[in-house]
Amino acid sequence: MYSPSFKLVLTSLVSVTVLTVSNGSVYAFHRGGVGECEGCHTMHNSYEGQPLTPTSPVGMSGKYLLKGSDQSSVCLNCHQKAGDIGPTGFHVSTADTDMPTGTPPRQLTPGGDFGWLKKSYTWIPSLGATTQTSVGDNHGHNIVAQDYGYFPDAYRTTSPGGNYPSTYLGCTSCHDPHGIYRRLSDGSISTSGATIKGSGSLVGSADPDPQGAVGVYRLLGGVGYNPKSLSGGFAFSYNPPAAVAPDIYNRSESSTQTRVAYGSGMSDWCRNCHANIHTDAALTPLKHPAGSPNGNLSVDYTSYYDQYVKDGDMTGMEANAYLSLVPFEAGTSNYATLKSIVTNTPTKGPSTTDGTPAVMCLSCHRAHASGWDGSMRWNNQTANIVYNGKYSQETDAFQPYGQGRNSLEAQKAYYDIPATLFSSTQRPLCYKCHATGTK
Repeated sequence: MYSPSFKLVLTSLVSVTVLTVSNGSVYAFHRGGVGECEGCHTMHNSYEGQPLTPTSPVGMSGKYLLKGSDQSSVCLNCHQKAGDIGPTGFHVSTADTDMPTGTPPRQLTPGGDFGWLKKSYTWIPSLGATTQTSVGDNHGHNIVAQDYGYFPDAYRTTSPGGNYPSTYLGCTSCHDPHGIYRRLSDGSISTSGATIKGSGSLVGSADPDPQGAVGVYRLLGGVGYNPKSLSGGFAFSYNPPAAVAPDIYNRSESSTQTRVAYGSGMSDWCRNCHANIHTDAALTPLKHPAGSPNGNLSVDYTSYYDQYVKDGDMTGMEANAYLSLVPFEAGTSNYATLKSIVTNTPTKGPSTTDGTPAVMCLSCHRAHASGWDGSMRWNNQTANIVYNGKYSQETDAFQPYGQGRNSLEAQKAYYDIPATLFSSTQRPLCYKCHATGTK
């Protein structure tokens, strides 16, 4: 029976399905919460009229009636697209055919491109030295997406500083595919309450109100989250961070930087899987403070960050100090403040007028993968990230600095930020906070 109420429900469902943003791309599927079921699952164990069986073509069969061999393959059905000529919207992985040998991955989201996991490099640092290697598995989180050529980490069985099994690591280890976590109008995170009316991740996102919640940052899992496919004591203890990204975030930084306004809680959220990585109890050498309050930037560190432009240049100021290769937490969960940081002062350095700024895990690492070991935002395995004015010395007999990456690959690993932004013999970017080398 047709009724006006049915028409209202149908209209609401359609409105959740499509969202057009300022760059003309259509972002629809998650919209801060769950997408339509048939986007990820096959309802009757068939696909385009063909039955799904264990012998079906790769990418067409999986557990839980998934449209893929595993959860991450389902995600990459949309978040990777062969033929991209550059960074494209919500894509987080570059197809193998688009990054042949000597060509870098193309996506430039703040989290990084998983394609770097498939890039390994060798080089000789000096005459008579042993050949060095940077293997792809060391470049980030090794998601398991068999249909797209991603497999478990060959070197680590569990998460550093924790016990999350690498064989189960995938997109849904961090992101809740059903998007039940929501931010309510009082700022709290919940799995129930007001219906999710839209994404809460972007500067253009609507704010929550008593009638409608918004999704948490990037659909990240919160307290109690544990993928259905993973049994055992792996439920999350921390909720997603307060953060806001620009509406257009997957882009080259050749002329301007892409800034995510990280507010608070990022390092705590990472502790869901890396609980002991920054404590004295385990992995003792890895004790860099991170998150609030341990990682709060002192007056000295804040001053260093603001003043440091490059090696030998301490003429910077708070108004233009921000560097996307070394982001920080503003130290607030006030979303009006975070949105103002993205839209009005995208180059603003750490400021106590916004909150209590702090260093966090993502100050040094990218969440997905990068062109450098440890998913680092810059190469921390070398004495100089720029040498003789270049990121790479590919034409030299020995390459202690570019470390096997050609100029195109090294440039892309730095998100196209020109090497001329730095000193001609630029040291690693630890000095953005440790400008004197004594703190």
